[in-house]
Amino acid sequence: MHWPRLALAAATAMILTGCGGDDDAPIPEEQAQQTAASDSAMAEETQVATPPRVAEPEVTPARGPVTATAAVDEPWVPTHTGTVNPGMSRAEVVGEWGEPVAERMADGRLYLFYRNGCEVTCGTFDVVFLEDGQVVDAIVRARGHTYSGTSSSPAGSEGVPTPPAGQAQT
Repeated sequence: MHWPRLALAAATAMILTGCGGDDDAPIPEEQAQQTAASDSAMAEETQVATPPRVAEPEVTPARGPVTATAAVDEPWVPTHTGTVNPGMSRAEVVGEWGEPVAERMADGRLYLFYRNGCEVTCGTFDVVFLEDGQVVDAIVRARGHTYSGTSSSPAGSEGVPTPPAGQAQT
């Protein structure tokens, strides 16, 4: 608060309480109006804005222990079957096996992922690898999906976990 307003407030308080002046002298109407306006302006300036009310987060009851359910393979019957050959384009693969369930691009390679019915037990979807727009490899486990090239992960091969960085594989 600025000192002139503080002085005005003190003077107003003295006038209203009767201190510092003639106790029987009436307050002139103009001075009473100025005092009321000044008090109102000062009250608005010093009033602290009430912060908006923040909604309380809902408290939900405990759900009890979380039980893990084992992932299981979902039955799947292929609707598109056939053989993927090295050198095929993406369009040719899609013509043979249909649209993939997912596609990923990394380091200039395109990966097409297809259902095979053993995603859990096999540990992977059927995957077709394309480099420069041509099939270079495939991992195939589904009935009805075949790959005529030499797969980097032939059926029946067992995967080997990748060791954490800095540790040698035994």
